[in-house]
Amino acid sequence: MKQLMVVLCSCGLLMLSHPLLSADLMFQGNDLFNSGKQNIENYRTSGDLFVKETQANPRNYEAAWKAARSYRYYADETKKKNVANWKAICKEYGKLGMMYGEKAIALNQNGVEGNTWFGFSVASYADSVSVLTALKEGLKDKTQKSFEKAYSINKKYENGGPIKALGRFWFVLPWPLQDKKLSLKYMKEFQALYPDDPEGLVYLAEVLIKTGSKEEARSVLLKTVNSNDKYYADWAKRLLADL
Repeated sequence: MKQLMVVLCSCGLLMLSHPLLSADLMFQGNDLFNSGKQNIENYRTSGDLFVKETQANPRNYEAAWKAARSYRYYADETKKKNVANWKAICKEYGKLGMMYGEKAIALNQNGVEGNTWFGFSVASYADSVSVLTALKEGLKDKTQKSFEKAYSINKKYENGGPIKALGRFWFVLPWPLQDKKLSLKYMKEFQALYPDDPEGLVYLAEVLIKTGSKEEARSVLLKTVNSNDKYYADWAKRLLADL
């Protein structure tokens, strides 16, 4: 009887400790993600923790989309910082982000987070393998659907991420899929809401250049070259040099 009580108590402790373990994984993952700007490896490690949570609790939507977000951030930051093997990282972690983004969408089709981070992860993957390769792999329709879904749910999520993403999406596609007018529409909408976003300004300037509005593009770029974001400030300088 005494042994049985010990077993029952042990089982009770295990049952109680599982939610605590889950909360701990999420807490640690969030903490590491929030410190990613100081050390980009923390983005990758936070993603690994969120993945552990999805393995323990396969229906945890938050853990799935946060894993996708962490891996996307890790891939994107290695590109911006020009890490030696950034293309290999974007390929590997872009695919991981896509996988967990799709998992999140499967758990909640109407979640803005899963749709957004799936699409962004495709962008990181395409940064490595090229847009044409991503198209050959059938990612165009999936990406368009995810960004349009995110836009319809909450276009202001992640500081207007769905708006900016659609603007860029329609610009980077090759002819005859590219739609510069639609790209300009979204980028103008984004600028109206987030006029000082350096990434959005550079993307808008590129569309303006391609649509013949070079003087307007110049004024947009002059606003961008003094940005604290060196990656986009340098991009703006290169575009200005070519005008």
